[in-house]
Amino acid sequence: MTSKKIPTSKEVTAATLGLLEERGVSVFDIAEIVYDLQLPYHPDLTIQQCAESVERVLQKREIQHALLVGIELDKLAERGKLSEPLQSIVEQDEGLFGVDETIALGAVLTYGSIAVTTFGYLDKVKVGVIKKLDCKKENEHKVHTFLDDLIASVASSAASRLAHRQRDELESYQESLEKR
Repeated sequence: MTSKKIPTSKEVTAATLGLLEERGVSVFDIAEIVYDLQLPYHPDLTIQQCAESVERVLQKREIQHALLVGIELDKLAERGKLSEPLQSIVEQDEGLFGVDETIALGAVLTYGSIAVTTFGYLDKVKVGVIKKLDCKKENEHKVHTFLDDLIASVASSAASRLAHRQRDELESYQESLEKR
């Protein structure tokens, strides 16, 4: 048995970003969601800061692995390659199928309670590209059962990351004032 080389972090990152692009999702699409989530708490926030936060989240292995698995399952369902009854469940995004949310929630746990509660919110309201992925077009045989939840996971994680960074920056600023 020949052992295959474990992909490098750069290869996994490139594969993840490539799959997102293939599925019609950009870093900017996710950054727009993050911006809308965090702007009420961070009035000086820029879309560029949100995009940078999304990019950092997408470098985390847990997030990458969740995206790779979820997108692969969506693609297999599109081609009818899953066994029944899983094929029908995934293809139809059956309401009681919670594995898609479970994988996305597992990935979001890295970023703490803000990310978890934000994920729950995004899973419920489905905004931006998440909504686009969740709504099937009649003439298009695309399956995004996993991807919509995974994008909510990435956006939630990036929003949480920004919230924590904002607090860190505020505390650092306050400490510098106290030293004067």
